[in-house]
Amino acid sequence: MGKKKVNIFLGILVVLLVGWMMKGTFTQPGMENLKGEFTEVAHYRNDNNTGPIQHVFAVTVKDTVWSEMETYGNFKPHHKGGNTKVYFFIKGSPVPNQLGPGKQNFDPSFNNACIALYEKSAMGNTSITRYPFK
Repeated sequence: MGKKKVNIFLGILVVLLVGWMMKGTFTQPGMENLKGEFTEVAHYRNDNNTGPIQHVFAVTVKDTVWSEMETYGNFKPHHKGGNTKVYFFIKGSPVPNQLGPGKQNFDPSFNNACIALYEKSAMGNTSITRYPFK
């Protein structure tokens, strides 16, 4: 009778632990929890799957909350040895709808509207630059 109670207790404990882990798994915060009203306007990914993969994003944001921008950038895809850039623009300002590879990722006429650049390097180092073209 004592062994049966221990088995029931352990079974209930396992069910509770699995339930707790499942709740934690499916209730993680994501991009939809950020307050900046981020909207992805354009995305570029190079076709080279054998070398460094480059991701470039143009995103509009409601306000200049720098920490939220960095968190948003951290959610974006990044590949080992590759580079990820996210250019931020205020909603309503001119935003490029085509992006390309290299150091200059869009038409320079949009440079004045860019308020921030998030970059994750090949080594995984992240940085956010305020007004990168001024």
